Amino acid sequence: MPDALWTGYRFREVDADGWSTFWRLDPRGQATGLHDWHGRADRPGHRLWSRAATPAGVRASWRTTATEVRLELRAALDIYTKLAPVDFLVNGELYRRHELEIGEQQLVVDLPGDDVDLTIWLPQAGAIAVRTTSFTGDAIPSPPTGPRWLTYGSSITQCTGAYGPSETWPALVARRHGWDLTAMGFSGECHLDPIAARTIRDTPARLISLCLGINIYGGATFSGRTLPGQVESFLHTVRDGHPHTPIVLITPLVAPEHEGKPNEVGLTLDDVRACIELGARSLADPDLQLIDGRTILTPEEAKALYADDLHPGPDGYRLIADRLAPLLTLPL
Repeated sequence: MPDALWTGYRFREVDADGWSTFWRLDPRGQATGLHDWHGRADRPGHRLWSRAATPAGVRASWRTTATEVRLELRAALDIYTKLAPVDFLVNGELYRRHELEIGEQQLVVDLPGDDVDLTIWLPQAGAIAVRTTSFTGDAIPSPPTGPRWLTYGSSITQCTGAYGPSETWPALVARRHGWDLTAMGFSGECHLDPIAARTIRDTPARLISLCLGINIYGGATFSGRTLPGQVESFLHTVRDGHPHTPIVLITPLVAPEHEGKPNEVGLTLDDVRACIELGARSLADPDLQLIDGRTILTPEEAKALYADDLHPGPDGYRLIADRLAPLLTLPL
């Protein structure tokens, strides 16, 4: 299974039995517990690597007249999450959503047998490895041709609660625009880590979006003194590899049950939004756009569409995509 078959990841690890894990951060040189299936590591913040091994946004496409496709896959629960399904799209529309079981399995999907475009989206939740993809009939790999969009964020960008991997808000926006998506949503782990900044710096992209702040608020990661500088430093690293690439920075979406409540370092969500804006504006960067996350969903919409007091449900992610799609654009 050649690397070119799949897209949306940073590094592919292949074990001795031929199973491929698609890492959205490059674990080489990091103390990540690379060969530990659950991503445990001997360093603080190891959960980031468990999240990085989840193939959110990873997909492959073919032009095919086959009557059947078989995908050999291994699935396990990573820490704190569930298993998401695999989506099979034909000519851009959802054709089959295949639920997974824990363990090794072979997914078999009947295809129309006509000349169609097939895209397989791997799960956005769970510890997933892939071994082989085979067809009954002809299939020619069809790599992405659109501009690459890279988006970084928290669980609200990973979208474990979406209906399926092709219906996360980044997937919906990318599909609508015809973009080549790299989705760097890490549930609970969007803390401005240097490895994330370096990955964005080193990944070619025509557009970069960053949804920052909700994990920083929940984890009390930075204080009002340190957060603006951390945002500034993160953006400087990104700019080292993308001097003029448009960057869209989105502050936390509304969270009605948390608004106005100080966290353990005394910051409210509005304080976090203000610190992020201060850090961003310190660059005086004409190619940097700020979006106030409170404008994406209203408090009333959040109360109706959130699955809990923080995370949108499946229809909430669809609405986020509808709201962000016209705001995320490429320059002419």
